[in-house]
Amino acid sequence: MNRNRFLAALTFIAAIAVSTTLAQGPGAQSKPQPPPLQTTAVAVPVSKIAVIFSEEFQDPKTGIVRFTTTLNKLNGEFADRQKKLDDMAVKIKQLPDEITNMQQQAVKGTPIAPQTIQAKIDQLDQLKKQAQRETEDAQAAYQKRRQDLFGPLQDEISKALDAFAKARGLTMILDGSQVQGILYVADGLDITKVFISDYNAKNPVSAAVTPPK
Repeated sequence: MNRNRFLAALTFIAAIAVSTTLAQGPGAQSKPQPPPLQTTAVAVPVSKIAVIFSEEFQDPKTGIVRFTTTLNKLNGEFADRQKKLDDMAVKIKQLPDEITNMQQQAVKGTPIAPQTIQAKIDQLDQLKKQAQRETEDAQAAYQKRRQDLFGPLQDEISKALDAFAKARGLTMILDGSQVQGILYVADGLDITKVFISDYNAKNPVSAAVTPPK
């Protein structure tokens, strides 16, 4: 081999060695591998679920007694206004027949002044307007009073249900009256009757219970 070519080959090999060493740096080592992922065991909470049907609270025979007594109280307060509206409804139903009868008698020759018939028609129109106005006023007053009476009762029942659940280790109660799609509930999961019985026992009503009208 030619001496000059041999020296050139040595120089090329030396250059490669130097460039590799500089790239790695002094004391360079292979790239460390990341430590293996550690998995931490997560405790899954034990759940105990029950179902209740709140619409049964208002059943006058098997529901919460305080609902019935409160409803009786509410209806009693509006009994006079309801009777007045009922009487007006009866009169509104009768007047058209009276007007028709008077018109027929006038046609047959009975001496009935047109003003008399018109007065009946005006009376009917006025009574309809009065009935509508008083019905709207009564409904607004009824709803407000209902909220005043039933609002505190609903809060009380909600607190009682919360205490009922905690005492029995329940972690969730689903309201079957509010949640759609519940087609079947096993007897052991339905706590409606048990809760109603428990609530009635702890919250007795001293006043006599009369059936709702």
